[in-house]
Amino acid sequence: MSEATLHSTAHEPDDFAVQIADQVESFLVAVTEVAKGDEPGSAVPFLLLEVSQLLLAGGRLGAHEDIVPEERYEPDLGPEPDVDELRENLARLLDPVDVYSEVFDPYEPRKAPVPARISDDLADVITDLRHGMAHYRAGRVTEALWWWQFSYFSNWGATASGTLRALHSVLAHVRLDQPLAELDGLDTDQGVGDETLEFEAGRVMAEEIGGPLGVRPLK
Repeated sequence: MSEATLHSTAHEPDDFAVQIADQVESFLVAVTEVAKGDEPGSAVPFLLLEVSQLLLAGGRLGAHEDIVPEERYEPDLGPEPDVDELRENLARLLDPVDVYSEVFDPYEPRKAPVPARISDDLADVITDLRHGMAHYRAGRVTEALWWWQFSYFSNWGATASGTLRALHSVLAHVRLDQPLAELDGLDTDQGVGDETLEFEAGRVMAEEIGGPLGVRPLK
């Protein structure tokens, strides 16, 4: 029996919907709290955890059979809540590492990486999730699940995956003392050996990026 059949809405609609909605709500609340900037030192590790957990819910939606909405046309939810303030707060909070390189489709050959922002990604994901949550809170459970599944494949799944890779990379570089390809403030023309240069780059990475974000190398 396939995973999709095992997770059919005909078998466990209430449990599945509640679990997905709980994970979505947890992500929305958590990222909103992080964006307030009260605990900047834990922002990156906390976001890594929340995005990872959200993608687990996304994986369950992706493995699920196609969810069909009860109505032919999606009910009008009115204007979408504004996410500009959240986006700007996250951009300030993550300033040292906000911009990263992303490849949109790994199966399309010769696609060059493009710049992306963690703050933009998280705001876009939240917009998609809030849209489905509005249906869920209005009692349109199937509509909510349909939207979360559809937008997982069309937008927020790939966006959250790119964000997860970026957050993981930040923590890996800092915790393992591994330098990034380019670091402002590091003089590469000092005639030092490769091992010394790598050590210095790791130190600068930890001090200039890890320090402000509250992340320290492994001992």
